[in-house]
Amino acid sequence: MLPLISTVPQTLSPPLSFHFHPFPSSSTPSLSLHIPLKKNTLRIRSLDAAQPYDYESHLRTQHLKSQSLKIAILGFGNFGQFLSKTLSRQGHTLLAYSRTDYTDIAKSLGVTFHSNPHDLFESHPEVVILCTSILSTEKVLQTLPFQRLKRSTLIVDVLSVKEFAKNILLKYLPVEFDILCTHPMFGPESGKNSWVGLPFVYDKVRIGNEEDRIGRVERFLDVFAKEGCRMVEMTCAEHDRYAAGSQFVTHTMGRVLERFGLDSSPINTKGYDTLLDLVENTAGDSFELYYGLFMYNKNALEQLERLDMAFEAIKKELFGKLHHVYRKQLFGNADEGAEERPKVQKLLHNGAPPSADVVKQETS
Repeated sequence: MLPLISTVPQTLSPPLSFHFHPFPSSSTPSLSLHIPLKKNTLRIRSLDAAQPYDYESHLRTQHLKSQSLKIAILGFGNFGQFLSKTLSRQGHTLLAYSRTDYTDIAKSLGVTFHSNPHDLFESHPEVVILCTSILSTEKVLQTLPFQRLKRSTLIVDVLSVKEFAKNILLKYLPVEFDILCTHPMFGPESGKNSWVGLPFVYDKVRIGNEEDRIGRVERFLDVFAKEGCRMVEMTCAEHDRYAAGSQFVTHTMGRVLERFGLDSSPINTKGYDTLLDLVENTAGDSFELYYGLFMYNKNALEQLERLDMAFEAIKKELFGKLHHVYRKQLFGNADEGAEERPKVQKLLHNGAPPSADVVKQETS
């Protein structure tokens, strides 16, 4: 028979002991077990900590990676930086290129800045967003090394005019590339607090039939849908027709009032505050943007002419009322009687005045 060997750790003091208490015949025996431990030998650092091998954490990481996109922004100016704040917050990988060195700003926004478009395109972004000005877009497209991109890359523009953007993208991009024409109808001023309810217009100009390419477009559009934008799908031609009546007119009135010189006063009405806000929102945009809205939207000239005609009609109505007041002051009631007399002058079919016999018959 093997001897009994104690398994009590040497660090335990005193050793493990059992105590049997005397018991009466009417009860069962009780056993008391005392295991003394050293102080502070056992510590609980955390409860339910997420370990690297944790299944739920692993699934969440995989889901975020599947939804994220590698996005390049061409033109990292005011609007490009404005978009990158939201894109970065949503977990997308961002690259940027611009002729101006924005390295420090890009770093603060979590964006990798490239000073050469060749280096940027060799990183093989899935989506390329054109944030260039309207006037420079065509020139920029002519110089970009598209051969360094994957042939299935999605090209997105955010220009304020859409037919022009669509035509030049179809002209200069390889046929293998996907094209999505968009217009976020807000900017750093109007969208600085929230994008909820702001319209985002898009037109899927050319998208491949593969499932991953269709899914990529939807993931990009989800960037704006998640922020609460009002998603509006329409053709580029429809956009330009509506935008000429809203965006161009808004910019025109804002610039007119800016030249007029609106100033705040202690007795501002709500309507006047609205005009001041309009001036503030439009004054932040460059004149090149406004000129681009006029130059590259064929509907803009018609709207400008209508504005001019409307202003002249209002002036004519005002001066007409004023002229009536002056006539009344000069001629008094005598002029009113002359206006009330019926005019019975008639013309023959050939335009000649009536003969004396005709006039005599009418008056008899």
